[in-house]
Amino acid sequence: MTRIHVPAEGPDDWKRFLAKPDRQWRKGYSARALPYCWHEAEGFPADVHSVFSDSGVELFEQLEPLLILPEHKVPLPGGRRPSQNDIWVLARSGDDLVSIAVEGKVDEAFGRPLRQWLEDASSGKRERLDFLIDELELSARPPEGTRYQLMHRTASAII
Repeated sequence: MTRIHVPAEGPDDWKRFLAKPDRQWRKGYSARALPYCWHEAEGFPADVHSVFSDSGVELFEQLEPLLILPEHKVPLPGGRRPSQNDIWVLARSGDDLVSIAVEGKVDEAFGRPLRQWLEDASSGKRERLDFLIDELELSARPPEGTRYQLMHRTASAII
């Protein structure tokens, strides 16, 4: 993969980064809604900004996006493909850098709970879960109701 970043001039430029553009680039789907939302905002969309400012975390109150990458891929062990974040943001708050992995949703759930994701789990899935537990510095396997997608997006931001 090249390290060259090609800026998007508009939302439609994001389509080429999708894993399955013919299936994902449709009205009502997050893959198409996110680019329009982020381009109109020219930074953090209002809903995202309000989550940060309402958090009570001082670091988040003055976040400024420096780099926004659509469909950013992060290799994770135990799978055939990397974790593909809808958006990865490198932001700044004062002298601090902040890594943010965004998973956009329109009418979808935030991934399957671990109990479903692990049904008939391959050795690759078990390897990936062990890696995520290590990367997130968890002392034990999370509860079965934990959303797998939340775990791997969080690890993606850390990595």
